[in-house]
Amino acid sequence: MNKMLLSLSVATVLLAACSDDKTPEKQIEPATPMNLSTSVTPPVAKKKSYELTAHGDTRVDDYYWMRDDSRTDAEVLSHLEKENSYADAVLAPLEKQTDSLYEEMIARIPKDDSSVPYKKNGYWYQTHYVGDGEYPIYVRKKQVDGEETILLNGNQMAEGESYFSIGSFAASPNNELLAYSVDTVSRRLYTVYVKNIATGELYADTLTDTTGQVYWVNDNQTLYYIKRDKQTLLGSQVFRHTLGTDQADDELVYEETDTTFYTSLGKSKDGEVIFINHSNTDMSGVTLIDANNAEATPTPFYPIEPDHEYSIEKHGDDYYVLTNWQADNYRIMKVAADSTQDRSAWQEVVAHNPDIYISSLEVLQDYLVYKAKENGYLRLEAMSLKDGSLRTIPTEDPIYTAGFTGNTQSDTNTVRIYYASLTTPPSTFDIDLETLQSELKKQNKVGDDFNAADYRSERLMITARDGKKVPVSLVYRKSTFKKDGTNPLFQYGYGSYGSTMDPTFVSSWLSMLDRGFVVAIAHIRGSQMLGTQWYEDGKMGNKMNTFTDFIDVTKGLIEQGYADPSRVFAEGGSAGGLLMGAVANMAPELYTAIAAHVPFVDVVTTMSDASIPLTTGEYTEWGNPANKEEYEYMLSYSPYDQVKKQDYPHMFVTTGLHDSQVQYFEPMKWVAKLRDYKTDDNLLLFITNMEAGHGGASGRFKRYEQRAKEYAFFFHLAGIEL
Repeated sequence: MNKMLLSLSVATVLLAACSDDKTPEKQIEPATPMNLSTSVTPPVAKKKSYELTAHGDTRVDDYYWMRDDSRTDAEVLSHLEKENSYADAVLAPLEKQTDSLYEEMIARIPKDDSSVPYKKNGYWYQTHYVGDGEYPIYVRKKQVDGEETILLNGNQMAEGESYFSIGSFAASPNNELLAYSVDTVSRRLYTVYVKNIATGELYADTLTDTTGQVYWVNDNQTLYYIKRDKQTLLGSQVFRHTLGTDQADDELVYEETDTTFYTSLGKSKDGEVIFINHSNTDMSGVTLIDANNAEATPTPFYPIEPDHEYSIEKHGDDYYVLTNWQADNYRIMKVAADSTQDRSAWQEVVAHNPDIYISSLEVLQDYLVYKAKENGYLRLEAMSLKDGSLRTIPTEDPIYTAGFTGNTQSDTNTVRIYYASLTTPPSTFDIDLETLQSELKKQNKVGDDFNAADYRSERLMITARDGKKVPVSLVYRKSTFKKDGTNPLFQYGYGSYGSTMDPTFVSSWLSMLDRGFVVAIAHIRGSQMLGTQWYEDGKMGNKMNTFTDFIDVTKGLIEQGYADPSRVFAEGGSAGGLLMGAVANMAPELYTAIAAHVPFVDVVTTMSDASIPLTTGEYTEWGNPANKEEYEYMLSYSPYDQVKKQDYPHMFVTTGLHDSQVQYFEPMKWVAKLRDYKTDDNLLLFITNMEAGHGGASGRFKRYEQRAKEYAFFFHLAGIEL
């Protein structure tokens, strides 16, 4: 995304102007761990020394035995259950508070809710949630206000399953058949099924161990899907399946042999071309398949080459290309469909600007719309394909998140966007690009008492130790905030893969804001908040910047009076859990408590084992331990390896037994080592969802159970009564 043409290095932005007359919740003295547990003893894991040697360096891992890829080892499962029982016992005194928070959170979710319909191939598609149903119901109708046909009822399909997820679905071009995928384990190994929409008849075709994506050839008889390796979980083989045949007879049409690449599928809006997308952190590309030919041979759009990343959108007989070729922060080019492999034929449409980062685009009938960021500020630009004129789509909030959604038609000059800010609930707008008039199609309802005017958000730039300015988005309730260092702080961060956590609306955060918390998102290096270089400065041999940025943001917020130094809480998940682990080792004194969800904490051991899911695809993000220099650098920050005999904050650690991205044994080992090493009496809680994976519980309400526990724990430590 580009950065906005606001030349602000330090900006404070008011998103609402009205004051609030409600009194803040009663504050009490911060609690001590003795309030929660005096008689409960945490489980102690046994040690079995296991030596890991590389480059002449030997590490002794006392908890390597906890890895069980089959997830059936009785000793491992028993220890996880003991940890769960311990956490339950410690949190038992907070049961009423937890239940109250859970009810408070789910009350913000409408029981009956529907998405904005979108049109595709002559039908309007929509998603419903009904009553206490945990799962979506997918429907379609011929007219936008016509009679609905239920395509998939997630609640019925999930009956008897402890975990359930619909990956994707696609109607055949003649609108008679539906292909869809389901995961009931949470390992992201999806099974594809096909059914007759009119009769509900389920075909015998069953495609197992897929990534969940499925696309039709226009003959209504042929499907493309990606097979996923059951051990590494890499999806590298693209298969073509003909209805009525056995999966074993499917044709392999493409195989990615470079294990650092991820592979996915897509299809052009006009339905003419199926895309095979290839990407790692340094290069990307697209292979094309004629969707009108069930025997088509895949053809590269443009050959993959080092340091070149591009993505494409088809528009008639042309393609628009978002590319970093001679453009670090990307530019947009155009090429005729018959000349894609001749880069001299690529024509520049939006020139590269080193101060503006372009992240995505949408091509409509007469307009090109793209996301741009400048100085961390997002804007949406609309360029006329007729005369090249450029206009910015107006928005209410200076700091916000927005994206393209439901734009399935090419013959329109109306673009649909998803929009939200720290104070604006998720909203769907249709923007008329001729007039820039917007129509609000839907804004998520957030309970009965929510009033955006009660809250304020700001953008700060906090100076890191090396002089870099780190963007920080924060929000608070106006009636409870005092810039005098008395408010508890909840700080969130991620900082990896170039993934940018834009300021968005999180309904559960209201439970903190309404009790006096300041909530901050630290846009640390490793994201692309300030463009491509911001990402490069937080990966591989620069990874330490991610951790020091987060720490320096905490210090800056305390110094500027946004936070009570005795009540600072932090949270991160997955690669953000790695962040939490590093921060806990490096600056434990700053934080009252840290929540680390599905944390990637055993960096060196995991990255040294190509059999562990997703490892090889991460070499260009973290490094390959087979290289001595990269091994030593990763070892210098790997949270598991850097656990010290020191005091640590209170810790709230979670995982899922079936996690497909960060295996359960990483946090399990980390917690065991922390228990052995830490020199404090602070609480260390470890909760494993024995039925779920990386994303936690699958139901729309159920997923808040764990969050309610975390917040009750944090509130207790912050001295906040419920």
